[in-house]
Amino acid sequence: MKAGRFLVTLAIVAVAAAALSACGRRAPLDTPYQAAIDARKQAEEDGKPLPPEPQKPEEDKPFILDRLIK
Repeated sequence: MKAGRFLVTLAIVAVAAAALSACGRRAPLDTPYQAAIDARKQAEEDGKPLPPEPQKPEEDKPFILDRLIK
């Protein structure tokens, strides 16, 4: 019975570790504005039709939970 309880506990710890290791950012995220600029530059280099010019975003307003992921 102790072995069964140990295996269940081990499985729970393994699942929790896997779930927590998937949280967070591994690299800085691209903003939609930056992604549009990059796509436009790539299309220009490849000689493809250019996507529309992206509009400059408004000033960033920090969200209250941003401090948790930084």
